[in-house]
Amino acid sequence: MSDAAANATLTSQEYIKHHLTNLTANSQGLCSYDAGATNPCGFWTLNLDTLGWSVFLGLVFLTVFRYVAKRATTGVPGKLQCAVEMVVEFVNDSVKGTFHGKSDLIAPLALTVFVWILLMNMMDWVPVDILPFMISLVSGVDMNHIYMKPVPTTDPTLTFALAGGVFFLIIYYSIKVKGFGGFMKELYSQPFGHWSLYPINFVLEVVTLLARPLALSLRLFGNLYAGELIFLLIATLGLYQLPVHFLWAAFHLLVIPLQAFIFMMLTIVYLSLAHEDH
Repeated sequence: MSDAAANATLTSQEYIKHHLTNLTANSQGLCSYDAGATNPCGFWTLNLDTLGWSVFLGLVFLTVFRYVAKRATTGVPGKLQCAVEMVVEFVNDSVKGTFHGKSDLIAPLALTVFVWILLMNMMDWVPVDILPFMISLVSGVDMNHIYMKPVPTTDPTLTFALAGGVFFLIIYYSIKVKGFGGFMKELYSQPFGHWSLYPINFVLEVVTLLARPLALSLRLFGNLYAGELIFLLIATLGLYQLPVHFLWAAFHLLVIPLQAFIFMMLTIVYLSLAHEDH
């Protein structure tokens, strides 16, 4: 649970702004970066909290699934093996029902996307003051000077990077399956078949193509950022936050897996379109 009283020297606005600030570093060392203000770190910076938590959660995913795969039994499965098998089967059924091409990459990619984003989204359940408080106990640094955003998907740089990876695969498979000429023909020859409308077709199709990664990244970022912001607003209520906090956390039981599922399904759909050779 968050406790704004722990940051009594901060106003509500400063408290929210503080928790929306990344732990950032550039070539000159650590600095804090507030996306809503002038960037004191310069353009080329690294959001260390985003990188750290996303890599850590990715390792958690790989470690758990590898552990289960190596110890899987044909008899009655344990609870962990049963949970992993349910996730794998769910993703596999989603791929079979949506993807119409032939690729050994799509199912593992969909599984990685779903579980990794789900784990990153689940960090939204971590009370916003817990991590700064723990770091403060260990380091002796005042909580007001500790910047830590534990939800990687509330950082647009991460969601754009994920969507950028999907966009690269869309282009790669479109050219691999259809050839460069076929890919370009798909851009300029539809939806209107007459040669005089080819320039209009090209503009429309390029905009549609570029909108796919943009929509992927902004949808994930917007929903998780809004959820985190509401948690912070609730935290400013102090001791009266508990009932509202639990209600919003319960609502997030739907939002968190849903956003991971949507990102996974759109990835499958986009790559299925890239594999269609008309």
